[in-house]
Amino acid sequence: MIRRGATRPGSWARGGAVVLLLAPFFLLFVGVTLVPVGYAIYLSLFREQASGLGFGGTSQVFSGLVNYARALADPAYHDGFIVIALYCVCYLPLMLCLALFLALLIDSALARARRFFQLALFLPHAVPGVIAALIWVYLYTPGVSPVVGALRGVGIPVDFLGAGGALPSVVNIAVWEWTGYNLVIFYAALQAIPRELLEAARLDGASGPRVSWSVKVPLIRPSLVLTALFTVIGSLQLFTEPMILHRSAPSVISTWTPNMYAYGAAFNSSDYGLAASASVLLAVVAAGLSFAVTRFGVRRRPA
Repeated sequence: MIRRGATRPGSWARGGAVVLLLAPFFLLFVGVTLVPVGYAIYLSLFREQASGLGFGGTSQVFSGLVNYARALADPAYHDGFIVIALYCVCYLPLMLCLALFLALLIDSALARARRFFQLALFLPHAVPGVIAALIWVYLYTPGVSPVVGALRGVGIPVDFLGAGGALPSVVNIAVWEWTGYNLVIFYAALQAIPRELLEAARLDGASGPRVSWSVKVPLIRPSLVLTALFTVIGSLQLFTEPMILHRSAPSVISTWTPNMYAYGAAFNSSDYGLAASASVLLAVVAAGLSFAVTRFGVRRRPA
């Protein structure tokens, strides 16, 4: 008999198997997440200083939180967060509502050829972001865009790349790219709903829209919260689309978003300390918003 508290013969083997299977994940996590984050924090605490009379190159000097103060005091950095806030206000509800509506429509008995519509709506997400942005820049540019030409031909003057059209143009690109992706998530959650609940609601006299709003949507709330969380994090990292539009839209300046601000500080000004501090601050904001969205979306259990 094995005494209580004694180690079973197979426990070490099982423990070794668990460690062996989890080791690749933890190694990748440390290598591609923790190490870069730690290095960014390290860089944010130093600044470049010219040696001697300027003929001896530069050297790194410890500056503490000076780079953070510089980033927080820079109006261009603040303006980037204002742009992101306006972007989220426009993009988040529009994309989520459209993806949810299409998922409910495909899940309903009225929809036919469900797989075809899923694939057709998911295809825009399969296009790389840079390629998608280039396509839309072509469609936005006056003189070459058939869309702009057609609208102006019927007396509707539009300027997608002007001061008032740049933000809606970026929102439109993001909606086109991500609606199909989130539709698949919502549709998968809808398929997991027990059909007995839906049949019971219909037997009680609930109409199709009523079943969708009062039964289906509450049951897929975790998927909605998760998608909203990922969308907020992705919005804070907005970079590719405005960077492509930067060449064609005068209103999209090089510091239009916090990511573009950090990119410009690092690769245009070679101020790596400022770029690292701006990135760390952005990560802190993303973590705070993620926590807020999670807390807001989790339903409190009754006592």
